[in-house]
Amino acid sequence: MTSNSETGRRARSQGPSIATVARQAGVSTATVSRIVNGVTNKASADTIARVQKAVSDLGYRPSSAGQTLRRSESRLVALVAANLANPAMSAIAASVEVALREKGLVMVLCDSHDRPDLQDEYLLEMRAQAVQGFILLGAVDSPALKEMVEAGQSIVFVNRASPLGNGSAFVGIDNAQAGADVAEFLFGKGVQEPLVIHGSLASSATAIRVEAFQSRFMELRGRRAAVAGSDSLDHLEIGRQEVAAYIEANGRPPEGVFCLSDLIAYGAARALREAGYVPEQDCVLIGFDDNPMNDWIAPWLTSVRVPYRQFGPVIVETMLNLGSGHRAPVVELPHELVDRSDWRG
Repeated sequence: MTSNSETGRRARSQGPSIATVARQAGVSTATVSRIVNGVTNKASADTIARVQKAVSDLGYRPSSAGQTLRRSESRLVALVAANLANPAMSAIAASVEVALREKGLVMVLCDSHDRPDLQDEYLLEMRAQAVQGFILLGAVDSPALKEMVEAGQSIVFVNRASPLGNGSAFVGIDNAQAGADVAEFLFGKGVQEPLVIHGSLASSATAIRVEAFQSRFMELRGRRAAVAGSDSLDHLEIGRQEVAAYIEANGRPPEGVFCLSDLIAYGAARALREAGYVPEQDCVLIGFDDNPMNDWIAPWLTSVRVPYRQFGPVIVETMLNLGSGHRAPVVELPHELVDRSDWRG
């Protein structure tokens, strides 16, 4: 039987607890945890200073054993997506949620809006919650991400490879081959002067697809395609504005358009209709993702299909393997160019 005096000696030998720091600083334990783990954007300068002083005065050190235990017991997994307004990302997130639930895990979903500062805020907050792992669906370069990758945190990059250019775990498709496939398809349809419309080229996936398309089209046609785009997250408006601008400048629609997302293709189709053209007849329009909405609102749209339902189990298995100390793999799932160019409604 352990005496009260023994318990007291053990507690003192283990150093002050987080509750002791919180009492001395006059804040909650949650606030101390966030500040100690680098999440300071929600605290005032005075609060941060008081917590840091209490930590220093008391000699508080987070228990590495306690942190390890919490991580091993945590059922939480953080998924940070770049743009949940994109149905493709929502579909992948839904697939991941199902796969995690089947493993007894719970997904915490965050939308970074493709902003490094928001991505860092969520990464640091989730680290403070001792999540079991991170899934980054469309990551951008950011300070906290670099720190966590260098520290060996379990992170799986999805759709876009790690922006840090290192050997991190990745699950996606062969983006270069997909871009080349679209070039061959348009050339086969007799399109001589295609237009490529993209979102932010800060996305490695987008940049690779565009360059692969251009390289293959150059091989086939001896010239590169016209390219237009924007960093805006509003892909619908990107497609609409760029096709409208092309029609105004040339007095006709483009022969064919490679849209780097289905949302861009929807916007492009809207611009064609507003100018009096029929997308299914007057332009070879190609999207990317072939998201589930196409069967309902765009059954005529040719698109590169990304296998969403296969993503979830592969992503979760990759994350769990990383947590077990396995090497970081690169997994490329098969894509398919779904040809609906002969569709007649």
